[in-house]
Amino acid sequence: MNKHKIALLVDSCIDVPQVLIDKYGMYTIPLKIIYSDGEYSDGVDITADEVYAKLKTEIPKTSLPSGTEIIEKFDQIKANGYEKVLAVTLSSGLSGTHNLVTMLSKEYEGLDIRTIDTLNIGIAGGFNAIQAAEFIEAGMPFEELVGTVERNISKVKVFFCVDTLEYLQKGGRIGLVASILGNALNLKPIISCNDEGIYYNLAKVRGRKKSLEKIVELAKEFSLTGKKYNIAVCHGGAAEEAEGVKVELKKQLPNIEAFVEGQISPALGVHTGPGLIGVAVQIIE
Repeated sequence: MNKHKIALLVDSCIDVPQVLIDKYGMYTIPLKIIYSDGEYSDGVDITADEVYAKLKTEIPKTSLPSGTEIIEKFDQIKANGYEKVLAVTLSSGLSGTHNLVTMLSKEYEGLDIRTIDTLNIGIAGGFNAIQAAEFIEAGMPFEELVGTVERNISKVKVFFCVDTLEYLQKGGRIGLVASILGNALNLKPIISCNDEGIYYNLAKVRGRKKSLEKIVELAKEFSLTGKKYNIAVCHGGAAEEAEGVKVELKKQLPNIEAFVEGQISPALGVHTGPGLIGVAVQIIE
């Protein structure tokens, strides 16, 4: 345990890689994926590939983690001897998870709990949690930790494209990505999260190849606003294309500190469908 007795709690939709969850002893709360025949915990008893395989027959609903599970996590953290909790969640503009954790934390006794709204999605939010874990390990006091992580929120940006806007529309997550007749004209929007943590259109390009090139270009542009940066490449059932994007980024960006890659969480996959490619950039210097 760290000297300030601070635990780190994350939700499943900020996609912190399991190896880092284990390394830093993070506590996780899974969102729910609901099919007509039952409910699954995000990434616990269902994989992203299983979600994609079933999309043809049923698009499931996603829902917040259960309040009971969140309280149980608080109990577990307290029982393990921690006194403070930093909870890092996906954007409140995309999910009610942040508000639920905040509400429950205010009523919970015996722990000092602060919640951070990353205003982001997937590993873009995850980067804030990973950085927090490093700060905790380095012995940063709690108040300073909360303030520093909050200030660093704006230093992370995500750029992604999806194969079709159909799933974002059906899941009600289309945000400000107006459905620009995308499918008819083969126009592919490059999507990011705005200052309120809601999806919006950064650019529109024609065709898949151009959209992947555009993502690399935008990620590079944002990276070069700093001296050093962390980069993540994530995908939803599109490992080969993700590999191509990774190679290109490594070629074009010399000062990458940490590089993270992987498949997005099943719950995110419900809303994006197969074929998502995303790049997250965190400026560290």
